[in-house]
Amino acid sequence: MKMKNAIEVENLRKEFKGYSSRSGLKGAFRDLFTRNYKIVPAVNDISFSVKQGEMVGYIGENGAGKSTTIKMLTGILTPTSGRIMVNGMNPHQERERFVQTIGVVFGQRSQLWWDIAVQESFRLLKKVYKVSDAHYNEHMNHVIKTLDIEPLLDKPVRKLSLGQRMRCELAAALIHNPPLLFLDEPTIGLDVLVKLKIREFLKEINEKYNTTILLTTHDLSDIEALCQRVIMLDEGNIIYDGALNSLKEKWGEGKELQFQFLKDPELNAVQNLTRGMPVYWELDEKKMVFSAMIEDNELVSRTIAKVAEAYQIRDMKINEISTEEIIRNIYEKGSVS
Repeated sequence: MKMKNAIEVENLRKEFKGYSSRSGLKGAFRDLFTRNYKIVPAVNDISFSVKQGEMVGYIGENGAGKSTTIKMLTGILTPTSGRIMVNGMNPHQERERFVQTIGVVFGQRSQLWWDIAVQESFRLLKKVYKVSDAHYNEHMNHVIKTLDIEPLLDKPVRKLSLGQRMRCELAAALIHNPPLLFLDEPTIGLDVLVKLKIREFLKEINEKYNTTILLTTHDLSDIEALCQRVIMLDEGNIIYDGALNSLKEKWGEGKELQFQFLKDPELNAVQNLTRGMPVYWELDEKKMVFSAMIEDNELVSRTIAKVAEAYQIRDMKINEISTEEIIRNIYEKGSVS
């Protein structure tokens, strides 16, 4: 049986109208009467689809167009051009029916009422989504228990810590058990234990209900823990759409060597040791750790030999290049090809 797509996007574009100020007093006076407008594309004719039950990481640097895309997919923003189908509907034309089929968590914005108890917010959302008592009890008892928010239900949202609030936000987004969940920076500013709890919970609902999840985050460990596929955005364009493993296999060649010396040398003196070789040095001045990024594994032993010949080494580590490093390299090059 062919899996149907939860999200289909074709040639999606969003432009914003900005204006440029003229310089000087004369320019400011002219700006009062006429404005120089310019069109700024935030999302640039992108196309992709997400199958039902997939967990996809949607990543990019600030200003790459991630949040703009999510806002178009959830019906908050109207596209300038292109086609969107989410859960078989156009988010803008079938608004009332559409919102029943999605859950949204924006890390920086709350869907809970600030001054009332969490469970009162849940009751209001239950009415909004027309969820029956039986469905609510069956589904939400499990959600509340798994996210460990039972002790928080009587507290007003303003009294919650960030980690507590985010767990409640996630529960609120799932009151109507939607088949599709949009998560925009859901673990921002959270401690490691809360992050782990949220990740485990997301894996569980994906397995139990085949919930589709589109996740935008700056925390690549979230992506590694949850998503097999990533879509990478740069300046409104998709520069990679595929398996996270393929990205690592293609770009993860190489090692990071970390050195600590008995007597600390200057960074440029260490850099000179590998001059002419594709080795990139960084210095953590706080810990006095010198790191060498080496893209070609064959140069590892040569680099160690050169360093050991010149300096007395106190400690040395060899690390695989991290996903973070791989993605930083891709952004610096501006393409995956």
